[in-house]
Amino acid sequence: ATAGATNTNGKTFQYSIGLWGDLPYNDEQALTGVPNLIADMNASDIEFSVHDGDLKAGSGIKDSKTPTDCSDALYRQAASYFNALNKPAFFVPGDNDWTDCDRPANGGFNSRERLDFERKFFFGSPNSMGKTTLASDVQPGLNCLGSTGAVQCSEHRVWEYKGVTYATVNVQGSCNNLCDTDPDPAEWTQRMIASRLWLMQVFEKAASEGSAGVVLLTQADPGFDASDGTRAPTRDPKTLAQTDKDPDGFQGYLQTLREEVVKFRRPVLYVHGDSHYLDRKSTRLNSSHGYISYAV
Repeated sequence: ATAGATNTNGKTFQYSIGLWGDLPYNDEQALTGVPNLIADMNASDIEFSVHDGDLKAGSGIKDSKTPTDCSDALYRQAASYFNALNKPAFFVPGDNDWTDCDRPANGGFNSRERLDFERKFFFGSPNSMGKTTLASDVQPGLNCLGSTGAVQCSEHRVWEYKGVTYATVNVQGSCNNLCDTDPDPAEWTQRMIASRLWLMQVFEKAASEGSAGVVLLTQADPGFDASDGTRAPTRDPKTLAQTDKDPDGFQGYLQTLREEVVKFRRPVLYVHGDSHYLDRKSTRLNSSHGYISYAV
């Protein structure tokens, strides 16, 4: 990240952060890959890290030595990773660790209940995880729908670091909980109302504090255009309407995102997982200004 003394983002200093996600997906990654990655991050000069969701593969693996379904052991394993990091560690949930938990191969859990568990287990404090912690602000209000009624979207976090505003948003694969084993339109409706409001609150905060830029961190690849239907939903880049056969769980959210980015008029980086490859692109949001870069 690069930030400056003013919102013109002059390069007065630079710093590094760690971005990871969509793992571990098997025993080898859980027992060897992730511990090696943590050792690398601990040996680096990063300021903090963010895991952008999916603590496991999409479906449980038979006879696995490590947790690959949605039992509580999965979340305990993840917490052990996060708390092994020397620097502050943030996390945003992924579809594999809650929306897809209703698959029989994942234990046939109620997906709302699993997200409730994650909220209590990972997000019970405003601070990050890690051996050292960083404070964050949490979206206020009971705006999300849990297994027993209205709950706080406690996974929605925002923090400022050296002139840049960072925020996590709960946006998911599997059509954002509108398809797969047990779609949940009621949960989706409330969470998307909360997420769109959260985008507005984050950008208002960034603008009022004179942030040089905003970094948004989510799990799902919502698709931004018609360029790659093998990795994400295809959509009309003007209307942002989805153009493939699956339910569109993202159009309204993307419209709010576009409005806020254009209004902000400063750099925005949108970091997501789900697509399982490393790439960085920039998309023009209108004819005069408003670029968003997204990294996967």
